[in-house]
Amino acid sequence: MEIAFISSSERGGTDRVLAQVATKLEKQGFRLAGVVQTNFDRPGTHHCDMDVRVLPKGPVVRISQNLGAESHGCRLDPNALETAVASVETMFADGSPIDFLVLNKFGKHEAEGRGFRTLIGDALMRGIPVITGINALNREAFETFTDGLAQPLANDVNDIMDWCLAHKALVTN
Repeated sequence: MEIAFISSSERGGTDRVLAQVATKLEKQGFRLAGVVQTNFDRPGTHHCDMDVRVLPKGPVVRISQNLGAESHGCRLDPNALETAVASVETMFADGSPIDFLVLNKFGKHEAEGRGFRTLIGDALMRGIPVITGINALNREAFETFTDGLAQPLANDVNDIMDWCLAHKALVTN
């Protein structure tokens, strides 16, 4: 099982690093599938807007919903997330060559069996290395899903690139 993960306690830290890794991999000619996230601060609130870019060339999907400045619940728009998932599924269904699956996060939806969970399993079955982010809330579900075989990496672009380059020989597409 070729799956690695990163974590960061810094708000948006994992998102920034995975977006940088995706850019570097694309510049080196690797064919990517998945999503990377960008967060945009909203003035007057402690919330941000969350967009994911479907790799490699879009679309960009707003996955957050505005629940008001004082809201404290989950702001993820599940329909928007599933739109992003469907865009990535198309690449798998049409047989597009994929070298790496890069996902911003194994989140609550994946922990509950939805979101990108099936695509992660599909990628691993096809021998496509997977890189994702994970937070403390979903770590236990992730460990169960990967049977503890996922490799932790430093939240560092160079460390992740080293892992990717070490695993490029495994790419079977």
